Amino acid sequence: MSSVKPLPFDEATVRAIAEKYPTPFYLYDEKGIRETCRTLNKAFAWSEGFKNYFAVKATPNPHILEIVKSEGLGGDCSSKAELILSETVGLTGEDIMFTSNNTPVEEYRAAKDLGAVLNLDDISHIEYVDEHLGLPDLVSFRFNPGPARTGNVIIGNPSEAKYGFTEEQLFEGYRMLQQRGVKRFALHTMVASNELDGSFFVETARMLFDLAIRIHKELGIRIEFVNLGGGIGIPYRPEEGPVDLMALGRNIEKLYQEMIVPADLHPLRVVLENGRMVTGPHGYLVTECIHHKHIYRDYVGVDASMANLMRPGMYGAYHHISVLGKENAPHDRVVDVVGSLCENNDKFAIERSLPEIERGDLLVIHDSGAHGHAMGFQYNGKLRSAELLLKENGEVELIRRAETYEDYFATVDFAPFAVPQ
Repeated sequence: MSSVKPLPFDEATVRAIAEKYPTPFYLYDEKGIRETCRTLNKAFAWSEGFKNYFAVKATPNPHILEIVKSEGLGGDCSSKAELILSETVGLTGEDIMFTSNNTPVEEYRAAKDLGAVLNLDDISHIEYVDEHLGLPDLVSFRFNPGPARTGNVIIGNPSEAKYGFTEEQLFEGYRMLQQRGVKRFALHTMVASNELDGSFFVETARMLFDLAIRIHKELGIRIEFVNLGGGIGIPYRPEEGPVDLMALGRNIEKLYQEMIVPADLHPLRVVLENGRMVTGPHGYLVTECIHHKHIYRDYVGVDASMANLMRPGMYGAYHHISVLGKENAPHDRVVDVVGSLCENNDKFAIERSLPEIERGDLLVIHDSGAHGHAMGFQYNGKLRSAELLLKENGEVELIRRAETYEDYFATVDFAPFAVPQ
């Protein structure tokens, strides 16, 4: 297995940053994010009106949203907070796709007020939205194919997932929309997460194209756009390769010409909602070695913890680790890289071959630009770290300051309580 993954910065750059912003911190590479956005747009330029709705939950920072918006991406939102973030950077109307589940009326109201596309998760939500708010002109449904498709460890098998309509409910739901005067219709699915096999998404397109054709034949409804969902994976391991976006775009275009054009359903927009692949490879968690421990295993203790990045502890996910300045040194030490939480799954790496790590060394945890900071938590009173942006001109901008104990205790209502200065 290769022990090297490239970095967009060197040790001197990061040490200079760490002098101003103490570790741990997240560092995002603006150039990389923009390049990925442009490649994705180019791959699907054949579909007029194509848009990738960036999954705001992946990296919910307005500075990041400004970058992807400037590259033509929309916002995929699942909560009111994500709607607020999108509106803050100027994403409104049908540049927002609102896909939520078990959704309270106030969140539907916030989405409808922004003019977002409402992507309903359950057939009962048709009546729920209509009763409380009235249905908009455009409504989308999330389809769950059940046993017809398989998912993966992150999103689970569709037949066991809480999301979406069954096929029978899908047809009944569109009938209900017709009866209630809805004029515009869309179709969505999301059946995998972090998938590196491009053919999976081609089959997802085949499934939705087939549904659009059958819905038109049975109900006379023209689906305006199909949202193939997100889930395009990233190569977390050095030996893995990314999904070939250009080939993926060509393969889905070929399927479109074979299925949609002969069915007289052209133009049918194809859209996506990827977040992970846009920012994930371009975000890094930087942390410092502060301790060693030698018992039944050898441990390297760092000043970050699972509270900063929970994916390894939650999913057993692999994140590559570089020791700055030692990228090409022999990886001849087998260690667990751990944080300080009172939980034994607080580990960034288990029995990982790494170079000799000394106290004060800086470790970079790769591919943490999506579902990293956003999934952080405060167990053991851990404070959320800063987020920094490495701009295209080489400057570093603080885009979220590190939390303080004043922040942590700000919501405590206890009269004698005071934060020590």
